[in-house]
Amino acid sequence: MKKFQIMTFSVLIALFGACKQKTVTKIAEEPMDLKEGKVVIYQVFTRLFGNQNTTNKPWGTIEENGVGKFSDFTDTALKEIKKIGVTHVWYTGVPHHAVIRDYTQFGIDNDDPDVVKGRAGSPYAVKDYYNVNPDLADNPANRLAEFEALVQRTHKHGMKVLIDIVPNHVARHYKSLSKPDGEADFGEHDDTRQEYARNNNFYYIPNSQFEVPTADYYQPLGGESHALADEKFTEIPAKWTGNGSRAPKPDINDWYETVKINYGIRPDGSKDFPALPEGFDTADLATHYAYWQDKDVPDSWHKFKNIALYWLDKGVDGFRFDMAEMVPVEFWSYMNAAIKHQNPDAFLLAEVYNPAEYRNYIRLGKMDYLYDKVELYDTLKAIIQGRSSTDYITDIQHRLADIEHHMLHFLENHDEQRIASPDFAGDPRKALPAMVVSATISTSPTMLYFGQEVGEPGAEKAGFGAPTRTSIFDYIGVPHHQRWMNKGAFDGGQLSASEKQLRNYYVRLLNFTAKSTALMGKFEEIHRYNRERTQNYNERLYSFARWSETEKLIILSNFDAAQTYALDLKIPQSILHQWDLEDGTYSLLDQLDNSNVFELKISEGQGAISLEVLPLGSYILKIVD
Repeated sequence: MKKFQIMTFSVLIALFGACKQKTVTKIAEEPMDLKEGKVVIYQVFTRLFGNQNTTNKPWGTIEENGVGKFSDFTDTALKEIKKIGVTHVWYTGVPHHAVIRDYTQFGIDNDDPDVVKGRAGSPYAVKDYYNVNPDLADNPANRLAEFEALVQRTHKHGMKVLIDIVPNHVARHYKSLSKPDGEADFGEHDDTRQEYARNNNFYYIPNSQFEVPTADYYQPLGGESHALADEKFTEIPAKWTGNGSRAPKPDINDWYETVKINYGIRPDGSKDFPALPEGFDTADLATHYAYWQDKDVPDSWHKFKNIALYWLDKGVDGFRFDMAEMVPVEFWSYMNAAIKHQNPDAFLLAEVYNPAEYRNYIRLGKMDYLYDKVELYDTLKAIIQGRSSTDYITDIQHRLADIEHHMLHFLENHDEQRIASPDFAGDPRKALPAMVVSATISTSPTMLYFGQEVGEPGAEKAGFGAPTRTSIFDYIGVPHHQRWMNKGAFDGGQLSASEKQLRNYYVRLLNFTAKSTALMGKFEEIHRYNRERTQNYNERLYSFARWSETEKLIILSNFDAAQTYALDLKIPQSILHQWDLEDGTYSLLDQLDNSNVFELKISEGQGAISLEVLPLGSYILKIVD
């Protein structure tokens, strides 16, 4: 969910409490069958990926600015994505959401600009969960079949498909044309006379009508004349807004384009559904699934479960769940157990920002992975910007040691500022040491956002919102990415030399992570050891060891953009002992640049590597026979 309006989030968590269970801080994890090599997710904003138009007019129409299609993900494009080391493609913005474009010839109601953000609309204001965004189809009448063909193409190239489900809210004007027989729309059978009823899908504000939020600095469509842009939208009675606002006239910073889903949380925050039994944090999926089979749960639970199973039937391999902690954890036990019952290999990723709730959403909610945003991402961003020290990285690894595999790592996504934007780093190279650390420090998946690998700065003024993030609300081109796309050749033919070099770095790094057994093995930091003992080693460097039975790595990154460090990196005796290394000299080959060869010298049980690490440089040093 785009966080331009996140100021009320803490209030929401206080109200709903994410249906808190007592957080367990120490627990033995279920045994995991970790495959060789890490999961690498490539997030693409589907509407933008294939757009070749370079006009980039603020608030521009499709005719003016263009739009990408499912068909732009050609076999060539998917082959090149696969070459990065990608295992999963997250196609962002697939479910049919509110858009300002006339599709009435296909039976689709027009959406009102007063309750749509941008011209292309937010992908997190879903209008019809049983179909896909008509903008993305060559033939909107055939849009679902075109998406199914994309799923098949992606699978053919050995990658899995993820899409979004947004359980906390839906578009203000939700209307499914494609729902299966027997399915009712959200709110279709609600008793709108009551603020809350257990089987109502929405919360209501009795004896009221919705009022469009206004602000002096904002006009829908940038002030362009539109028949429906009249500061009016009929909704009687008014519903609670997606972020929990109970005002008939939400604030302009609220998620006013959406309405909050009722999961059986009463307005006072109490629960109106069965609780999970004590000890269910250690229960397996089969036990969770069995528990819910005879339970009476709110209607919204059934609706979202059926939506997820519908998309699994279409070949989708998993989901990214938007703002998952705004939905009770008991629902996730119900939902995810049902998903895994149908597809045990389904990939379940949740957007959760409260570290105190991480273990609940993993162990009780049965999520596979959560965003590691407020711990690792925020710390790495602060280090890149010179506001923090690498000393804090180890603390994060220790705090999350029991759940490290479940914490997805990233440096960009659709919500965050582009690395190359002036408000983040201003130079994409400044994030390379952070990317090495992020991708190699744990067994968790790594995510790459399209355009990150060529230094996309998100500089366009697309319409709704401000630059530094590539717009998710408007029709726009993505210039650096377009140069890699090269009019559909997907060969990087228009990239500058520095952009090619940057992309090649990402390709080398992520392909290594996708194949390395050591990165699915053990971790031990050597940063503090060297901080105390090694001359020229300081808080702009970070180092650690990773190993498996067949592969042993020493990883060192230099976050300093100006200084080269010459040093003797020391390897603690505890690691040498675990690696069964005796006194002697061992060759080390850099996995990022195989022309770099070093020596690990061990004398009297003490190891050291003499090297120079250039500004923003990193080494992944592998012991070779």
